[in-house]
Amino acid sequence: MAGHSKWANIRHRKGAQDAKRGKIFTKLIKEITVAVKTGGGSDPEMNPRLRLALQNARGQNLPKDTIQRAIDKASGVGGDDYIETTFEGYGPDGVAVFVETATDNNTRTVSAVRAAFNKYNGSLGKDGCLQFIFDRKGIFTIEKSQVEMDNDDFMLEMIDGGAEDVDFENEEFIIVTTAMEDFGNASNKLAELGVEAKEAGLERIATTNKELDPKHIPTFMKLLDVLEDNDDVQKVYHNCEFDESMMEE
Repeated sequence: MAGHSKWANIRHRKGAQDAKRGKIFTKLIKEITVAVKTGGGSDPEMNPRLRLALQNARGQNLPKDTIQRAIDKASGVGGDDYIETTFEGYGPDGVAVFVETATDNNTRTVSAVRAAFNKYNGSLGKDGCLQFIFDRKGIFTIEKSQVEMDNDDFMLEMIDGGAEDVDFENEEFIIVTTAMEDFGNASNKLAELGVEAKEAGLERIATTNKELDPKHIPTFMKLLDVLEDNDDVQKVYHNCEFDESMMEE
């Protein structure tokens, strides 16, 4: 998600999520599994990654019994083991595309991601080729109904908690952006205010944007769809600059 309108791109990803609810649940369960196995066990008080994964699962209305089964399975002997891998490449017109995966079969994942890029007029690059295009930022998506204070007061509180930007432009959500190192401070500030984000995490935000030739938009959108539809893919980021008309199309 990138471009001049942060919300437009976040909305694009949420639109894809809403259309593929089952896929989203699969990815949430996988993140819970990885968090338990790599983040320090099944106690969310002692495992920040699991605490965040559970918060995002609740935000997407993942059933409580499904969450508990995922934790129990990850905590037991013989649960699935996932390797976290990233891919960096370019889509049509040189649009940068960054893919995060969690897989139990890296050969399968590499093959599928490469095939998607090749089929839709893109190419994989070397690791690190996009390091100057994306910054890691903390992003909190907060329902406005969760905040029981006026915008100015909330903004001041979040700035005190390390926020770089507090965006009220959307009718339904507030988007809070932090530097990567201030993510924990902002999360603590929200807890202090009694606010739980619908979605929170470290995201890759583009520092430069790329315009896409209109005739290549369908191909690029298909590339995104194929990548996001892959069960091994957790998140996809890009620096294509979307505008409102493109989003509605």
